[in-house]
Amino acid sequence: MRLVVSLTMVALSGGAAFAAGGISCTADDDGAVLSLEGGVTHGMGGALFSFVGQAGLRSPEVADDLRATAFGREHVAQYWFDDRELKLRLYRERAGDAPHGYVEILLETAADRDGSYRGDYAVTVYDMTEAANGEAATEEISGAITCSGE
Repeated sequence: MRLVVSLTMVALSGGAAFAAGGISCTADDDGAVLSLEGGVTHGMGGALFSFVGQAGLRSPEVADDLRATAFGREHVAQYWFDDRELKLRLYRERAGDAPHGYVEILLETAADRDGSYRGDYAVTVYDMTEAANGEAATEEISGAITCSGE
């Protein structure tokens, strides 16, 4: 009986190790430096259970407080990850009492033969502090991004 219980515990603890993986994406070009990482489950819809990210935007047209933006799990608006593609939409509003503003990042990638995911990112920055004639200032930044996932 002890052998059966021990084998069952070993099988269950080993299975848990294979139940989770992660994603990691980076970009570094003239427009932005992006570093995004998250933990994902395998099964149950492949939920994203943790996430951290940094976006450093290089455009002088973007306000300082939006130029460097940190993202957490609560800023993941949409997410898709399987063996063919990885898609991610991040959204973070400006903190504090300043006029409305946000940074939104959309990335769309496709799997390579080597297991990497390659594609494009697009950043939209919306800023009411730079409003002219009631219209917010917007800045669009895009480029290539590379991700890995397991």
